[in-house]
Amino acid sequence: MAKATESNSERSWLNFDHRDMMVFILIMSLNGLQNAVTELSPEFMLGPMEIGFDEFLFIPMTLVMLFGTIWAALAVPVGEIVFGEILIGEFDGLGAMENLIMLTTCYYFASALLKNPDSKLQLAIAVLVAEGLEEAFAVLIDVAKVYVGVEELEAVPGLPESIWAIELFDWFNQMLIAGVIFGLIPTLYLYPKLRGKLEPLLGMEPRPADPNASMLDARSLKLLFLPLLAFPFAMGFEILSESGGMVNVIWEPEFVETYGQVFLVVPIVGAIVVLALLWMRMRRNRTAA
Repeated sequence: MAKATESNSERSWLNFDHRDMMVFILIMSLNGLQNAVTELSPEFMLGPMEIGFDEFLFIPMTLVMLFGTIWAALAVPVGEIVFGEILIGEFDGLGAMENLIMLTTCYYFASALLKNPDSKLQLAIAVLVAEGLEEAFAVLIDVAKVYVGVEELEAVPGLPESIWAIELFDWFNQMLIAGVIFGLIPTLYLYPKLRGKLEPLLGMEPRPADPNASMLDARSLKLLFLPLLAFPFAMGFEILSESGGMVNVIWEPEFVETYGQVFLVVPIVGAIVVLALLWMRMRRNRTAA
């Protein structure tokens, strides 16, 4: 009889089967749910700093680190696009490509750094690399848009009128709030709680721990080229989106502006329904096994 579970390390990095599909749907729905919920969160100013949070980063981060596949990483931006843009009527095809490309490649590279899932130090480094790298590329893209002339510099009171100062300040703000407070700290708690419990429900074994392996081995260094190669394409898509210089797919019926904040319940309910259907499928698979 074939094994009911299989380690991710035994599979090709592009292999995609029913287990990967369930992982993809799980992460897509959970990330879409948290993205829709954070849309309702308030923001306030503390001097020149805008205090708020764009996402509960620990949710996608924990799941990507648990499974460590490119499909798990891809599900994160897809969840944002489906539940945070399309369902609320704020979809820009070219603009969405930047987040899709960079977030997927940065998260996948960072998950490959985690060689010993039992090490909280390695987990912390992987989480900070994922968020820090993705936000750093976002800074470079925003700077490029100002220099190219498709976006104007928006001065922030209390900061020098320099795009670099503004973007680096925003990078620090994102790393502190999203990266550390709502990312690193809860991930360090949640990851050990879920490891070894969630994977078998999807027919997979936990990622193997190798205490002697280097985080920057040959495979990790090769995967570093993914975000580096993806960056110019992401920047090009974003500049074209802002300039309107290419055929684009735009879906902007402005549901929130028309019906108010109450419309944000739609993606929340949608994500919950998808998760409920997935949970029933997982229970049937577990019973059949």
